[in-house]
Amino acid sequence: MPSGELKDKYPPHHDDAEAATLGAILLDAQAVDQVIEYLRPDDFYRPANGRIFQAMMDLSLAGQPIDLLTLSDKLRGQGLLDACGGAGYLSSLTSTVPTSANVEYYAQVVRQHSFRRALIRTAGEITARCYEDSEEIAATLEYAEKSIFDITDSQRTAGYRRAGDILNQTISVIEKHYYDKNEFTGLPSGYTDLDEITNGFQKSNLIIIGARPSVGKTALALSMAANMAIRGERPVGFFSLEMSEDELMFRLLSGETRISSEKLRRGLLTHSDFGAIVEVAGKIYEKPLFFCDTPSITLLELRAQARRLKSKENIQAIFIDYIGLIHGDSRSSASRWEVVGEFSRSLKALARELEIPVICLCQLGRQAADKEYPSLADLRDSGSIEQDADVVLFLHRDLTDSEKPAKLIVAKQRNGPLGQVELAYLNVLTRFESLSRKK
Repeated sequence: MPSGELKDKYPPHHDDAEAATLGAILLDAQAVDQVIEYLRPDDFYRPANGRIFQAMMDLSLAGQPIDLLTLSDKLRGQGLLDACGGAGYLSSLTSTVPTSANVEYYAQVVRQHSFRRALIRTAGEITARCYEDSEEIAATLEYAEKSIFDITDSQRTAGYRRAGDILNQTISVIEKHYYDKNEFTGLPSGYTDLDEITNGFQKSNLIIIGARPSVGKTALALSMAANMAIRGERPVGFFSLEMSEDELMFRLLSGETRISSEKLRRGLLTHSDFGAIVEVAGKIYEKPLFFCDTPSITLLELRAQARRLKSKENIQAIFIDYIGLIHGDSRSSASRWEVVGEFSRSLKALARELEIPVICLCQLGRQAADKEYPSLADLRDSGSIEQDADVVLFLHRDLTDSEKPAKLIVAKQRNGPLGQVELAYLNVLTRFESLSRKK
């Protein structure tokens, strides 16, 4: 049969590499430790070979030697010896390789063919879902992206490293920061007092900003995004589930031009105001700030959009306003507590996947209104938010006196100190600034 037809008929596999891997382990039982970190029984195309490798792993785990006798007894005790080809097949494995020296090479060949089969299987499942009219396209896209990512992620092997190797890597990072003279290791929020506590927003971190309604969560998040994208020129994505992109742009223009949002909305502008708007608009137009205001966005859609922003625009941070407005699966019977918990876990996973900080806004429960300062217990809808977050910030200000400084409280920081900073709230601009910048 021509080789092209064989490729079409049989999934990718390498019988010789599978036999050589098993034979090498039989020649040297310690060889199993070289491949056990990344090779799994289901990586073998032949079920019999997978069962044999599982038996070898079981023997290794039990601290027993791996040889023809112990392996035969193990498989016989499981009632699998005949299904694996009998003692004759086990004996033939040792004749396939002269030494165990190349066991890692053989195992890698087995593993690569396993990945190829996984890709073919996943492609078939994606194709089948594309023909399924009952499923929304957003869910299909999310499934496709996640399936491919899972295969990619499975290639990352666990292992050990010498402390000296890790130390060299750490020293290199320290040297880079020393020579770059960057003040913070993470992405600066634009508020120096806050960044001195957090050292900037770190990659792969889930950062929660909690506050009661009308305190200014959106204003603070938009101010941070503007600091990063407009002044810092770092690409930033802003997902607004509560306000439209037009409303956000009104706020952004107001804050950057220092013209009150009321004057902008009502058109009560002077000639100099128009000049300021044109100047600021030209500056914003060129900056890498991206808005998504899809109403009733689902978690699947949000994750898919975030991946595309990372792929196409190389965004360095994502803001989500806010977690309580993300829609879950309408077919799910899970409680709101469980749904929000799943959201927080998924957003933390997204931060790690994209290797960027994800800053998510969150409402606080009614009980926080009677407190001088909020606490972690006030996070609304799920205790998982507190658990999954790397950093939790609480925004607190006196709604009866806008002249009083707002307090931004660092209530949780997994890898740093706690504390609080004061910010000026410019009411007519719906903008937060460092106290030193207040005019």
